[in-house]
Amino acid sequence: MSISPRVIAAIDIGTNSIHMVVAKVSDSGFEVIAREKDNTRLGEGGGDMKMLSPEAIERGVEALRNMRRIADAHRASVFAVATSAVREAKNSSDFVDRVAIEAGIDIEVISGVEEARLIHLGVLQALPLSDKRSLLIDIGGGSTEVVIFDHTEELFVRSFKIGAVRLSNRFFPNGSTHPASVPSCSKFIASTVEPVKREVLKLGHEVAIVSSGTGETLARMCWMLTHDEMPRSMNGVRFTTDELHQVTRKISMSTLVERSQLEGLEADRVDIILAGALILDTLAESFAITSFMYCDYALREGVLLDAAQRLDPDVNNDLHNVAIQSARKLTERCDDDPTHSLNVSRLSCILFDELSQMYEIDLHHRLYLETAALLANVGLIVSHARHHLHTYYIVRNAELVGFTDHEIELIAQIARYHRKSEPKLQHAAFAALSEADQHTVRMLSAILRIAIGLDRTHDGRTTTASVTQKNTSLQITLHSEKNADLDLNLYATQQRTALLADVFQCTVTVAIAT
Repeated sequence: MSISPRVIAAIDIGTNSIHMVVAKVSDSGFEVIAREKDNTRLGEGGGDMKMLSPEAIERGVEALRNMRRIADAHRASVFAVATSAVREAKNSSDFVDRVAIEAGIDIEVISGVEEARLIHLGVLQALPLSDKRSLLIDIGGGSTEVVIFDHTEELFVRSFKIGAVRLSNRFFPNGSTHPASVPSCSKFIASTVEPVKREVLKLGHEVAIVSSGTGETLARMCWMLTHDEMPRSMNGVRFTTDELHQVTRKISMSTLVERSQLEGLEADRVDIILAGALILDTLAESFAITSFMYCDYALREGVLLDAAQRLDPDVNNDLHNVAIQSARKLTERCDDDPTHSLNVSRLSCILFDELSQMYEIDLHHRLYLETAALLANVGLIVSHARHHLHTYYIVRNAELVGFTDHEIELIAQIARYHRKSEPKLQHAAFAALSEADQHTVRMLSAILRIAIGLDRTHDGRTTTASVTQKNTSLQITLHSEKNADLDLNLYATQQRTALLADVFQCTVTVAIAT
């Protein structure tokens, strides 16, 4: 069934620049209706991007105010993510809070791994790669993301603190080039990726992709080595590592003034392109890459499609699958009975669907519950005693793809409260949540507790459950095949109804289907 188009504005707040794309999204794809870019240089200055300067904050806030006006003109829902410069800055909250107040934009500060996942999602929309193992490199201002994937399956995901602005600050301040700076920078890059080099080479690749601004600039400069004019679109343009070596050497041998005259190089990248070229050139050598393909889509397109799926899960089911796959991998590593966790997750979703027909529940929270149910017992790898607390720590610090940092916090808390104490304000992490998020954690952990009871036998004999409502009473009915003995599951479920009754202000009874 076709869905009506929805207008979404996706904003990528990077270390070097802020980008926005506004698009109409439907089940057939998306149509871009506006693009905006501002070279804010949030990560400028010396050091290792530990602070956002007052000047950078002002530039960022002003740029986002303008982008908000454009988004509002198109009646777009706004989704904004921030990467390494904001992620690492000690005063990031100053920037995030000002943007919320002055521009009316809520920023999600995402991890490097989530950034890589979203870039991968964007790339999949632009290049026909379904039958090829691909190695993706995305060079940003503060970090470089590397992903190896077979279509939607991510085999390797890493984010490295090597970016064009960061390394320019460190090795080429103010665009200067000391004779020793270039080899020093190359050695630093090589040493940064050395711990993963063997794994990357072992996985191998059929095609290497580069995306984002630095990648586009280098693709353009390589193209101009053998052509007189630019193609109409750079998407899919190929260049060899030999051409990349030539371009990198040309950049490294030139002054800033000479560099500004190089074909294909935009003026706003003159001072950072050397570091960017050295990153790509060094990674090509480390990972045995012989040629690259440039992709025009990257983080902001990934944010766009991720947002579309959050607003309407029918847009692209692959997004849901990626998130669940990430959770299942963690379950398989840490849970001593993953089959039970899969059953609990399945039953949790059944209960959620039943209750959502009776109460006002945000349907997008279903994925949080499904994930928390899968992960509730990962703390067992540490100890059976107080394993719910260990679960919280493991989930909170896991690199779950497909979720923002805030969403991982919610999932971790839902999983933490699957047993023992109910959520309470005496618990610091729970108290730190907003009232709305506290309600979400209480409701979803209440459902999770019931689902655990439904599979107390750990063998899936409770095949499904139904919920009926009468006035202020709920009845949960257990169903099985071939009249299996459900007495233990019945008892265990009855013992876990208190939180659900409190959340929905009702009485809860449990019965076995006859």
